[in-house]
Amino acid sequence: MQEEIDQFQAIYNTIIEFFVNYSFQLFGAIVIMMIGVFVATRLARSVEKLCLKKNIDVTLSHFLASFTKIAFIVAIAIISLGKIGISVSPFVAVIGAISLGAGLAVQGLLSNYSAGLNIILTRPFVVGDTIMVQNVTGIVTEVQLALTILTDEDGVKISIPNRHIVGEIIHNSNKYKLAESNIGIAYGSDTDKVIEVIRESLKQHDITLTPPPLIGIDSFGDSGINFGVRFWVPTERFHEIRFKVNNSIYQAIAEAGFEIPFPQREVRYLNEQ
Repeated sequence: MQEEIDQFQAIYNTIIEFFVNYSFQLFGAIVIMMIGVFVATRLARSVEKLCLKKNIDVTLSHFLASFTKIAFIVAIAIISLGKIGISVSPFVAVIGAISLGAGLAVQGLLSNYSAGLNIILTRPFVVGDTIMVQNVTGIVTEVQLALTILTDEDGVKISIPNRHIVGEIIHNSNKYKLAESNIGIAYGSDTDKVIEVIRESLKQHDITLTPPPLIGIDSFGDSGINFGVRFWVPTERFHEIRFKVNNSIYQAIAEAGFEIPFPQREVRYLNEQ
């Protein structure tokens, strides 16, 4: 029992001695760290505002602001450790060794970060663009260092690790998406009139005129002429507008008196004697 009391007394004396000898240095280090975090936060905001003022991409602005804040805080932490007499040299060596081991263990994560940095710097797409990659289509809502987040028309968030984006074929249609439709008209119809009816029908809907919609004969079927229609619509309303356009085209064709054929087969019965 006496031995335990002596050990506790020794620990207590060590703590008291530490605070007596280093109290001012410790207080100074804490003050420096608090001021450093405050300044780093203000500096990061200033960097972000400056980038946005210079019309730099939002994602790149966030990255530069975050990098500035982290780098400043690390520098302040080194100064604070030096203030209480702790040498940072051994920590640098340990951090280097840990980084090597961690790098081997999390190669996939690091590849996502490097790919994310590549996306931020080269900017093959930005927030608000509509992209298709890895057979997934959606609007880019956020580009992080590790992953890119897309949102489709149904509000579903799709997270794609950045290493699956860099080096792949990317289709970027900005804010719009191409919609395609077709309708069959009976042979003998006035094709120019059919195209005009479809074009007037498209004007009733929220489609972009740049580029203008394309309408023409797509193929010749067994029962009629197949007209193809291609037009661009806002991605967030893709299916909504496409369905309305199809319904509008059908009604316009019917009102104009054009016949929409359906497959027919003629069967002849040969009565063999």
